[in-house]
Amino acid sequence: MTAPQRLTDRKREAIIQAAITEFRANGFDITSMDKIAATAGVSKRTVYNHFPSKEELFAEILNQLWARVTAEQETSYRPDLPLREQMRLMLMAKMQMLGDDNFLDLARVAIAATIHSPERAQDMVARMGEREEGLTVWIRAAQANGRLKPVAPEFAAQQIQGMLKSFAFWPQISMGLPSLSPDMQATVVESALDMFMACYQLQ
Repeated sequence: MTAPQRLTDRKREAIIQAAITEFRANGFDITSMDKIAATAGVSKRTVYNHFPSKEELFAEILNQLWARVTAEQETSYRPDLPLREQMRLMLMAKMQMLGDDNFLDLARVAIAATIHSPERAQDMVARMGEREEGLTVWIRAAQANGRLKPVAPEFAAQQIQGMLKSFAFWPQISMGLPSLSPDMQATVVESALDMFMACYQLQ
């Protein structure tokens, strides 16, 4: 890689970090590309060279966020290990991500930005859906191995993640409650596992 490319990458990263700062502080609608450029220490033209619009810049931030989440969640199905043990690892990783202040702040910005724009909301929800594929794939593999009942994998994955979010995402997003303590995170995960296994595990 040549030096100019590295500089370009550094500028792109500076723009993304500046955008995160501005979106968190001021929301989507008030944040301008001018302000992002100033915070990043680059020209407005440089910002537009990397991101043709504010929507595309915001979408890239969400993409990076979901990519990070996916990386933390990636767990291949193991036929030789207990289901509960495997699933606990995935759910605890999800819980840690839901408790991340950066993630919660950006999720608030995303939700606020979509309220007045159904098209934007559909796009963001689609991105989120793509990034939650890991658990769906795992459930499908466990079914193929004859260890889980034949329920739609997407439905079962969304169901158990919904159990986590009802304690560790929506109260923080909508009511500003603090993130769960590690003990409470573990309690929520174990309870969700109890319900999931009772419903879907084949004895």
